[in-house]
Amino acid sequence: MSTAPQVRSLNCTNCGAPLTIRAGGHTLTVVCARCLTLLDARDPALGVLQTFQDRQKVEPLIPLGTRGELRGATWEVIGFQVRRIVVECVPYDWSEYLLYNPFKGFRYLTEYNGHWNFVATLRALPEETVARGRRAVRYLGRAYAQFQSASARTIFVLGEFPWQFRVGEAVYVSDYIAPPQALSVERTHNEEAWSLGEYLPGGEVWKAFKLPGACPPARGIYSNQPSPHGSNARSVWAVCLALVVMLAAMMFLFSVGTLQEEVFQSSYTFSTASKGETSFVTPVFELKGRMSNVEVKVDTDLENDWAYLSFTLINEQSGQGFDFGREIGYYHGVDSDGSWSEGGRDDRVLVPSVPPGRYYLRVEPDMNDEDGRAHSVRYQVKVRRDVPYNLFFWIAGLLLLVPPIFVSLRAAGFEKARWEESSYVTEMRSGGEDE
Repeated sequence: MSTAPQVRSLNCTNCGAPLTIRAGGHTLTVVCARCLTLLDARDPALGVLQTFQDRQKVEPLIPLGTRGELRGATWEVIGFQVRRIVVECVPYDWSEYLLYNPFKGFRYLTEYNGHWNFVATLRALPEETVARGRRAVRYLGRAYAQFQSASARTIFVLGEFPWQFRVGEAVYVSDYIAPPQALSVERTHNEEAWSLGEYLPGGEVWKAFKLPGACPPARGIYSNQPSPHGSNARSVWAVCLALVVMLAAMMFLFSVGTLQEEVFQSSYTFSTASKGETSFVTPVFELKGRMSNVEVKVDTDLENDWAYLSFTLINEQSGQGFDFGREIGYYHGVDSDGSWSEGGRDDRVLVPSVPPGRYYLRVEPDMNDEDGRAHSVRYQVKVRRDVPYNLFFWIAGLLLLVPPIFVSLRAAGFEKARWEESSYVTEMRSGGEDE
């Protein structure tokens, strides 16, 4: 059973400065804050493990001895160290704060460029696996992709620690991520230690330890930093899907509510060899009921040719006319790239808001005969009233897709920037350069 903390006051055997040991019998190494000497806490005489000359002191953002509330428990900062990895000749330093609670043991706070993680050591070992083509590990049913591997070296320490070490000692560190969590393993020639970290905003750390001022702003994107766009993308897509379903239902109801009544159909032939007037009028047909749109559809037998059909829909009683025309062309063949085709043999025109009444079509066909050959076409004209017109629904559907696509692109950009910092990408690039 855990007991209350036993705080001991000692003096540094190197400079005589007072020392405070807060973790009692757990502490194996203590560092003098004045002279930065590493002392053996297990030795009643506080034997010197390591001394330094002219070392630059690093001031921790959270002073030793500070207490704060995190994850439902009170933690005291008892140790601080700065560690370094070197990637492509560039050093990267981060800070680790050792937290102690007499009933819950030890935890860690890590900080890099304003990004924080709350870290606990693991008792069970993760299992190796593969995720999205990358090496990964699985822990408690969740896969963590390998992000970084490097040799990490301790370059500065303060306070007390439940292990014995030397400044300058190196361990091999591998990080695996599943934001906002990360698994890390530290390996030496005879030991392997796993830990689980969870990303924390700096403001939460500042609030927990009641630190003065504002927390340093986070710079860049951290390995297990949760994407600010990922959850937004999912929620925006969900809303978009719901709206698209509603839009599809409206389009269906609108289509079902139309009559799609065929009021006229007839077939004709036109040839440039014919002499005389080419225009003609159709028999009269009736548009009944309410005002509605009218569709004029033309089907032809064009073969590597084109035709232009000019129409006027004329009200027999009032003489009101609706003018429109269509150019229809269809070409096809075979070339070095294979078969090809262009255009089509049919087309349609939709005339909106035509009042009911008796109507006829004035039709004037035309074809190009500048090559000196006779050209001909057979075509069929169909007239329907009150047909579904779904263009506006399709436009609305496409516009609905703009926000989720935009948010998804931002989320993808965030993830791309995250993985640009990983050793996985670095190794891939190095492999490409070697080739």
